[in-house]
Amino acid sequence: MRALTFSEYGPASVLEVADVPEPHAGPGHIRVGVRASGLTPADCHLRSGRFRAMAPLRLPHVLGMDAAGVVDEVGPGVTGIRPGDEVFGIVEVAQLGGANAEYAVLAAWAPKPDALSWEQAGGAAGNVETATRALDRLEIGTGTTLLIEGAAGGVGTVAVQLAAARGATVIGTASAHNHTFVAGLGATPTAYGPGLAERVTALAPDGVDVVLDCAGSGSLPDLVDLTGSPDRVVTIADMNAAKYGVHQTRSAGPGADPQAVEGLAVAAALAGQGRFTVPVAATFPIEDAAAAHQLSETGHARGKIVFTLQCRTRATFVQQGGHRPMRH
Repeated sequence: MRALTFSEYGPASVLEVADVPEPHAGPGHIRVGVRASGLTPADCHLRSGRFRAMAPLRLPHVLGMDAAGVVDEVGPGVTGIRPGDEVFGIVEVAQLGGANAEYAVLAAWAPKPDALSWEQAGGAAGNVETATRALDRLEIGTGTTLLIEGAAGGVGTVAVQLAAARGATVIGTASAHNHTFVAGLGATPTAYGPGLAERVTALAPDGVDVVLDCAGSGSLPDLVDLTGSPDRVVTIADMNAAKYGVHQTRSAGPGADPQAVEGLAVAAALAGQGRFTVPVAATFPIEDAAAAHQLSETGHARGKIVFTLQCRTRATFVQQGGHRPMRH
């Protein structure tokens, strides 16, 4: 199968589309013929070698953490789904990739809502899982006032909507040209940078309860001051979190976290109600992956960057001892 890989750490130019062996669905997993798959900043960090010390890879490595597609293999122990179903989901996080390919094995998934295009669904699951994990950590619910630093990015756009659906009041920082966009998602927009505390105080005179940092722009000291305690701040992007006593949330993997499945189901239900969408910054075929990574590395993509693929599914149930083709 074709997959997006790299054989050495480096700039976006090291990426290549190569033929690699197809994965297959093991116990508790499904395989999909991928229609669309997301790109995250973490993929760029893995490729560049920034995460090499904490997350060494066996090269060549296939990138991608989330995808949407048509089920074509159902592993042992999986119920409630069959070949031909349309789903979106995430791979085992510990594998650090595998979704930017014609076929991907998913560890957590939900039915693809009709309200989401393939591109939107393909870029949804990773951000939904990350945002859900962070919002749960912050105990977001009715009456919470939440500040999201970096509300126009991939995770930020999802977190705004999921927090608003929980009944929270959301303030989101973004560039001035993204303020209308952020407001449309359900947050009160404001500028990031110097003077943030004064701007937020004007918008929320009683203060903000908690902060989710999706930007990793070095603002943690100000965010801690704004809330009065590092316990009230969670970051998904700032590698200096421990220096300020702030929790940096990292997934232990969907197989170890049943909330990953629940979070995807919640997002799917909200999408069906017209209360959740996935802003897509840009779409690229995997052959143009270098351009996609370069856009991600600017830090200015509004929403999720997504790869589009076309794959002919070959539906099978995976059983102990082999595969049994399914007729359509």
